[in-house]
Amino acid sequence: MTTARGAGGSHTAVHAWLLLLPALVLLVAFTHWPTAATFWDSFQSAPKGGRAGAWVGLANYQAMADDPVFWKALRNNLWFAGATIPLSIGLALVMALWVNERIGGRAFLRMAYFTPTVLPMIAVANIWLFFYTPQYGLLEQVTGALGLPSHNWLGDQSTALACVTLVAVWKEAGFFMIFYLAALQSLNPSLREAAAIEGASRWTFFRRVQWPLLMPTTLFVLVNAVINAFRMVDHVFVLTRGGPDNASTLLLYHLYEVGFKFWDTGYAASLTVVLVAVLASVALFQFFVLDKRVHYQ
Repeated sequence: MTTARGAGGSHTAVHAWLLLLPALVLLVAFTHWPTAATFWDSFQSAPKGGRAGAWVGLANYQAMADDPVFWKALRNNLWFAGATIPLSIGLALVMALWVNERIGGRAFLRMAYFTPTVLPMIAVANIWLFFYTPQYGLLEQVTGALGLPSHNWLGDQSTALACVTLVAVWKEAGFFMIFYLAALQSLNPSLREAAAIEGASRWTFFRRVQWPLLMPTTLFVLVNAVINAFRMVDHVFVLTRGGPDNASTLLLYHLYEVGFKFWDTGYAASLTVVLVAVLASVALFQFFVLDKRVHYQ
């Protein structure tokens, strides 16, 4: 009896691993192996012609530490993340609360808010490029009607990064809204009824009941917002190409230029390792530290 059960258990385990094998192969081939190869390449020089890369140790990381463009891109990315994360999450929450109410045209509003999410990022950037075009763009038409002088929004160092930030918030808020809306609709309706009986205002009900119950969703959205803030490259490529004078250069765009414009693959690999390490550290902090504080008791 024991032998039969043991054989049956072994057969089940083998069957389970065979079912997991295709996913494991894809995971290793497109995630773990490229990560390990990139880490190895970060200690190599860039191959030139028929000559393979040579071991250079920490030279690429030293070059990164001495690169002023890297530090400027890092500052820009921190500013970009500090603006896009709270703005996109806050706007998403406000939109979700609004379209969750029984209002006229609720289905149309949900569709309108979510539409920017389904548009390709390159298309979104080109739409906003028309808005920002000096003298002819929509924004210029509005400011001109108000009697304000013409301004090159994407060509000014003081406004280029802010313009890219605005596009990112407009693109991401509708995506985050869907998660908040799903979380709101999963709440027990009796909670609202009990709050109404107690005479609680809408603000009190949101602050004391809805917001604490939405914290797990907020953590999930926060993780995605952080990742999105450090992987932005499409909008920068179309709108500003990192200019003027690297005023809107972000880390991933700097990595793209180093790897595909200057063909310094060793330095690009070291930039990738640092970027992955930063994102992994933030994600681990969010899941292991913040996760303990998000569950409503």
